Amino acid sequence: MSLVKSKQRVADHGEVFTPPWMVEAMLDLVKDETERIDARFLEPACGSGNFICRILQRKLAAVELKYGRSDFERQNYALLALMCIYGIELLADNVAECRANALEIFAEYARVIEGEDLYLAASHVLRCNILHGDALTMRTCDGVPIAFAEWGYVGKGKFQRRDFRLDVLTGSSNFSAEGSLFGKHEIFTPIKTYPPMTVRELASAGSDKSPEEAL
Repeated sequence: MSLVKSKQRVADHGEVFTPPWMVEAMLDLVKDETERIDARFLEPACGSGNFICRILQRKLAAVELKYGRSDFERQNYALLALMCIYGIELLADNVAECRANALEIFAEYARVIEGEDLYLAASHVLRCNILHGDALTMRTCDGVPIAFAEWGYVGKGKFQRRDFRLDVLTGSSNFSAEGSLFGKHEIFTPIKTYPPMTVRELASAGSDKSPEEAL
């Protein structure tokens, strides 16, 4: 596996990919969290998804152990596992690769194909969670403040979404009692709250995106 795409990209952006053995070693430092379905991870320079994909695989293994006997629970908790992984990436081609790589892993585990509701819902989640932007400025490629969706599974096949600005979350991190991306202190106020949505509704929300919005 090559750790660089080109010397020019290294010179322009300092782009060097983390080798798989190092990804594993680093994730093993927080092994219990990587195996917790609802543990949230943010990769601020996610590249094509070396960390994100491996975290997803570990989470899906945990889903299989706990919910593997029920297709309904297995698929819904697999979607929750995906929902709890976030990334920011400066280069557009890496963003597309990262989303595609994670979607392929999810689809293979959930046994779904392109066009099915669960596949479209997962694709929508990845467009919300893997963003084209700059983690240093905390803005998207369009200069808009980065906002992430906090997803939660409320049971019976329904998911809750609340959106938060990243700069507010990071600036208020000292108030987080849990030391996670989203805190419980009153200062953590969502910029938007959605009604609970089913997988079909999430799939429909994703299909409403234009090609420009999709990236």
